[in-house]
Amino acid sequence: MPPATPRARHAGSARLPTEWGEFVIHGFEDAIGQEHVALVMGQPEQAEAPLVRVHSECLTGDALFSRRCDCGPQLEAALRRIGEAGEGVLVYLRQEGRGIGLLNKIRAYGLQDREGADTVEANEALGFAPDARDYGVAAAMLEALGIRRLRLLTNNPQKVSGLEAEGIAVTERLPILAGRNPHNHAYLETKAAKFGHFFDAD
Repeated sequence: MPPATPRARHAGSARLPTEWGEFVIHGFEDAIGQEHVALVMGQPEQAEAPLVRVHSECLTGDALFSRRCDCGPQLEAALRRIGEAGEGVLVYLRQEGRGIGLLNKIRAYGLQDREGADTVEANEALGFAPDARDYGVAAAMLEALGIRRLRLLTNNPQKVSGLEAEGIAVTERLPILAGRNPHNHAYLETKAAKFGHFFDAD
């Protein structure tokens, strides 16, 4: 069992067979009682820099197949790439709507529909930061799993800096391009323009 850390208490683990191969799912609880999971394939703690995806929960995209974002396709692409590698970790953080929660995300969607706001403007109109996510819990989960160096599947430079600020060495950023469609084109352009996301060649 992984050791507890101040920001992530390991709560249990189990075998999790998936379309992309067999993982071990580890449950964690953070300091405020929020629950998160990590899917581990192989023995990434023994690798010099295993493949890792840190994915923030998106109920609408991950489970309800919304095309307003690219979250669901990115989740599937990350699991597929870890499965192809035969080793790696997917950290799934319960940080819906860039940290504002599901109901506030729906309200933000409504502002986008009615007023033409982009995702940043809608979050700010509701009184939230453009991105309220915290990657300290992800770093604590990775540390508990014995991983301090990794190759990160992300287009988001803030994930790289957020993990590095917590003592995780990101040796390489690997792009993950999936799910672009006419419904999320403006959303992706906003991520590039206002958050500095990279949509370079995969």
